Amino acid sequence: MALTSENIFINLPVKDLKKSMEFFTKIGFEFNMQFTDDNAACLVISDKIFVMLLVESFFQTFTKKEIADATKTTETLICLSASSRESVDEIVNKALAAGGSPSNDPMDQGFMYGWSFQDLDGHMWEVAYMDMSAVPQE
Repeated sequence: MALTSENIFINLPVKDLKKSMEFFTKIGFEFNMQFTDDNAACLVISDKIFVMLLVESFFQTFTKKEIADATKTTETLICLSASSRESVDEIVNKALAAGGSPSNDPMDQGFMYGWSFQDLDGHMWEVAYMDMSAVPQE
C-alpha cells in the first residue's frame, strides 16, 4: 500500500509575520485563525493543503540546520495549480502589486502555462495552468 497523508502542511520561515499575512491576504488567500498566533499563521491553500508561516526564531526550534536565506538560495519551489491562464496572470499580478518580486517570465508550453513570483521573504511560488486535453499523447 502506498503511503498517503490526510493533509499537507508546508512550513516556511518568515521575517515579519504580520507583513507576510498582509501580503498573502492581498493576493486573495485566507488564514485559519485557530492555528494563528504571534509565532505562526496558517495560510489556507485548499481544504487539505496549508502553509504554516513561522517567525524565523520559532521555525528554528524545529531544526538544527541553518535556515536558508530564500533571497539568496532556492530551498523549494511551491507550485499552485490555477483554473485558467487568466487566473495564473491574475494571481501573479496581485502578488507583484502586493510587494512580491518576479521570479521568471511567464512560460508557455502550449498545454501548460505558468508564471512565478517571490514572496516578501524570497520564497518562490509558481502558479500553473495545465490544459489536460492538450497534453501530448505518447
